[in-house]
Amino acid sequence: MSAIVICDDERDIVSALKIYLTSEGYDIFTASNGKEALEIVRNEDVSLVLLDVMMPVMDGISALAELRTFSNIPVIMLTAKGEDSDKVIGLSVGADDYITKPFSPIELIARVKSQLRRYERLGGQVQKKGVLRVGGIEMDDDQKSVCVDGEPVRLTPIEYGILHLLMSNPGRVFPSAQIYEQVWQEEAFSGDGAVAVHVRHLREKIEIDPAHPRYIKVVWGQGYKIDRGDGIRD
Repeated sequence: MSAIVICDDERDIVSALKIYLTSEGYDIFTASNGKEALEIVRNEDVSLVLLDVMMPVMDGISALAELRTFSNIPVIMLTAKGEDSDKVIGLSVGADDYITKPFSPIELIARVKSQLRRYERLGGQVQKKGVLRVGGIEMDDDQKSVCVDGEPVRLTPIEYGILHLLMSNPGRVFPSAQIYEQVWQEEAFSGDGAVAVHVRHLREKIEIDPAHPRYIKVVWGQGYKIDRGDGIRD
């Protein structure tokens, strides 16, 4: 069974989480700050981390940033109600999901199981060099291949270039002109609709419902960005 790290400086929350997850058969490690959590991840066979944001010694955001330098295991941030800035920062640094305190056991367990299923389906802990992952999208830049939820997707070179640019910078908004200049490698000109056309075709290939995309989003008046999907919003 998968092992999970619970990292929170509030003992009551750690105890409750441990009870919920142990009842589902998971092995549990506990930590009271980010430094302790990192030590566990480095030395144990861990499949997921539940990580609080505000902690002494090392906070959750700092710990997540360091964890992402050596591991791609799923991380679910534990955030205080109404702290939207914590959610945005956590997702931009590399969190896979977040859950707001107070949380229901049913929601917690569902989110944990969802992240573990996707993690195992996309290849577990081995992070290959040259591979980008955003939500259920995996791009192997060495092989020039793309999979969505484990299924291969064929893209044109332009579509691939746009997706690569966005996946390399999750959450960052790119104006159409900037996308055009970086992907086409030529100066954009006013009124060019090429980017919009290729984004539409790209959505048709990677989105379940292109009219309501999970990943490639329009920021009106500014440009395009990529989200992590699975209902997560920034």
